Amino acid sequence: MLKSSVLKRLYKDYTSKFLKKIILAAIFSIVVALSTSVTAWLLDPAIEKIFINKDKTLIFVIPTAIILAFSAKGISLYFAKLLMINVSEEVKKMIQTDMLKSFIKADTETVENKHSGKYISNINFDVNQITTMLADAFLSIFKDGLTLICLLFVMFLQNWKLSLVAILMIPLATITSRILGKRMGKISTQAQEKSGDLNRYLIDLFKNHKIIKIFQRENFEEKRSEIFVNNLKEKSAKIAAVYIRSTPIMEILTGIMIAFLIFYSGKLIINGELAINNFFSFLAAMMLAYQPVKTLTKVNVAIGQGLAASARIIPIIDIENKINPNSNSKDLIFSEGNIVFNNVDFAYNSNLENVVLRDVSLEFNGGSMTALVGHSGAGKSTILNMIPRIYSPHKGNIEIDGQDIAIRNLVSIRKEISIVDQNTTLFDDTIKNNIRYAKPDANDNEVFKAAELAMCKEFIEKLDNGYETIIGENGVKLSGGEKQRLSIARAFLKKSQIILLDEATSSLDSETEEKIQTALNTLTSNKTTIVIAHRLSTILNSEKIYVVDKGKIIDSGNHENLLLNSKVYKNFYEKQINRS
Repeated sequence: MLKSSVLKRLYKDYTSKFLKKIILAAIFSIVVALSTSVTAWLLDPAIEKIFINKDKTLIFVIPTAIILAFSAKGISLYFAKLLMINVSEEVKKMIQTDMLKSFIKADTETVENKHSGKYISNINFDVNQITTMLADAFLSIFKDGLTLICLLFVMFLQNWKLSLVAILMIPLATITSRILGKRMGKISTQAQEKSGDLNRYLIDLFKNHKIIKIFQRENFEEKRSEIFVNNLKEKSAKIAAVYIRSTPIMEILTGIMIAFLIFYSGKLIINGELAINNFFSFLAAMMLAYQPVKTLTKVNVAIGQGLAASARIIPIIDIENKINPNSNSKDLIFSEGNIVFNNVDFAYNSNLENVVLRDVSLEFNGGSMTALVGHSGAGKSTILNMIPRIYSPHKGNIEIDGQDIAIRNLVSIRKEISIVDQNTTLFDDTIKNNIRYAKPDANDNEVFKAAELAMCKEFIEKLDNGYETIIGENGVKLSGGEKQRLSIARAFLKKSQIILLDEATSSLDSETEEKIQTALNTLTSNKTTIVIAHRLSTILNSEKIYVVDKGKIIDSGNHENLLLNSKVYKNFYEKQINRS
């Protein structure tokens, strides 16, 4: 994105809402600039009247004026910074909120295309770069820019010849600033990537901590962690090095400038063209101007970082979903719960060279159970995920009760669909809230009933805090079977017409599975149920079975027919018999 378009976007969506505070900060900056300049100017009458003419009448007035000038500067600077900090934090909150909203509303396929660690880096590292740009860089433009202008006025007031010599420093400093700013934008992008890599590694480390222990890979992970930390350290060190690179340049330029000015002003004083009081006032103004010039050389660096971060964040906020929620469309009206796939093709990331489903046509009869069987990676879970429009087909369409789900209100579709996934997802919250997530307005009795139907009651009552137990990140304090049962309890609570079961009993022992199977029979009674399972009991109970292989439906029928007519199914069945 172009810098101008990024700045316009930041102004339009964020900073424009705080114009009053920004203008007030600018007014305080004017006071800072004027009070700084007054301090330099006061040295002229102080030296002339007090030190040269020995005028006793001003011996209290001028020092008092200097105290007032410094006080005005300090107080105004405090309020200017306070206002801009407040603005930057508000903007930070707004940007992070917009990013989180974008994450939440984004298509699952979009979110899955990028590691969560990278997103965490965007929302922390990048947003902090923008905050720094607003709180420090933009305030410096107001404060230090105005201060420099006022001090230059004082310098010209004292001697225009010396001022023209001193002003040569400004273009040299500007050139330095522009060069460093371009370099900083590039390095900050690299640092963000390394920050994302470290976040990604940390998430994987915590998620797979048990695996690391079992396979005794601690030493390997220690070495790997050093690489990630060192990569980020090197980029951070480069940022710091570039940031302070202006310091020696400015010090050398200032030293040369002061030496030349002393030489030149000495000649002017000897020739009677410059009074000693004018020289000291000029010198004070020039020395005070050194700080704003130095700060302004770093402003471009901070702005470069902030704009580079903004260019990475704005596309995230502007993510365009492929799946249209059809908020203003008609609701899907459920009657029988019949689901039909008509010649559906699908490929992840629209990569048509690696098609996951090809020309799939299916019929799931309402009120009955249908099974999908096949090897891992055959496309079974993808079929399931297309029914609630987690994914949308690239070709063909899907209908529920004769209505194309692609043009119906998405909320109305998902309202009547529950899914129990093999990868159980839980929140670091109480058991009660995890179950209630399926129906936020459910009362406690409804939650307790759902837990009882899903065979959760027994293990919940054994916990110290019962339903108020915090289960940890993704239910780390629970066993696999307990987590699976909580997931099933959600489906009980929602009471939807379509039930999708993706290996819903995969984490259960035989005894618990038998109980859960009874519960699932209750859950799925007279409901449209589509199940993916390797368990024979589930397959045998299905009214119809589809055999999926390499993204295609190769056979269909009931259990007996498939045993006679489908080699793939017969092989699958025999393997299950041998395992039992």
